[in-house]
Amino acid sequence: MIIDVHTHIWTSPDQLGTEIAQKMRTRRSELTGRIEADPADLDRVSTCVDGVLVHGFRSVRLGAHVPNELVAEFVRKDPQRRVGICGIDPLSNDALDELKRGLALGLAGVSISPACQGFHPSHTQAMRIYERCEELGLPLFINVLEPLTASAVLEFARPGHLDEIAQSFPSLVIVIGRLGYPWIDEALVVVSKHANVYADIAGLASRPWQLYGALLGANSMGAMDKLLFGSGFPHDVPAKAIEALYSVNSYGHGTQLPTVPRSLLKGIVERDALKCLGIEAEIAPRALEDADEFATPAIVVEPKRPMSEYSGTGRA
Repeated sequence: MIIDVHTHIWTSPDQLGTEIAQKMRTRRSELTGRIEADPADLDRVSTCVDGVLVHGFRSVRLGAHVPNELVAEFVRKDPQRRVGICGIDPLSNDALDELKRGLALGLAGVSISPACQGFHPSHTQAMRIYERCEELGLPLFINVLEPLTASAVLEFARPGHLDEIAQSFPSLVIVIGRLGYPWIDEALVVVSKHANVYADIAGLASRPWQLYGALLGANSMGAMDKLLFGSGFPHDVPAKAIEALYSVNSYGHGTQLPTVPRSLLKGIVERDALKCLGIEAEIAPRALEDADEFATPAIVVEPKRPMSEYSGTGRA
């Protein structure tokens, strides 16, 4: 079963706040990139996976609000393929109430972004959210919504800050989004140190050389079983993310560069993410003929592909 643990939807980039929306529109004009994250688009590009986790997002600092109601409604239309994750800003006055509302909507986890919300991960108000998540058995996703804007506090995105959280709440399942980019090695240390800390590989499909280095690092640290598949939609789409993962060893062809065992790559793609996260959901495996596309893909050795082919900016 293939679960994409990191996707987003919104009805307009403006729901991400003025700063992010403007930067996304500028990047689209410069790079012809994707800024839309329409629910119908996610449904269309995710046919190659069995299920998706869809994250809400809120940041008082950035004036951003992708309503949890939007996420819940999307999930309700196909609960056998979708799981909703509640977007919460721990610094908002109603953070705990928003968590309660998210549970009532059937959402199965909490998504925060210390960098975009402007708080140190061990802030007292955030610790209350972590404590409640641990009590309820809800996984906590730590994300950075790209593109980063001037108002985001980059230091608060450092994975090393999560060491204190994992020690304070040892039963809390934590997922470090985008493998902690740009502090990938730091994220791998935290992941390998704590039993209930994982990381997703969202966003690295568009950075294939960094993906290659990250996987080599994870393998050398014995942390490959702590990596979860995520596309980061809309910035990447699941099919391209899976293709990039299975093609990563092409860098070593004809050289003495090390390779990542194919069985470990397959392990990331097909890992039972819901079990790792403690999420009970009705996700149903795809029909066998649909699942064959990525279940056991062959690795074709060919010349290195241009970085632009991995950008995830074109529509599938």
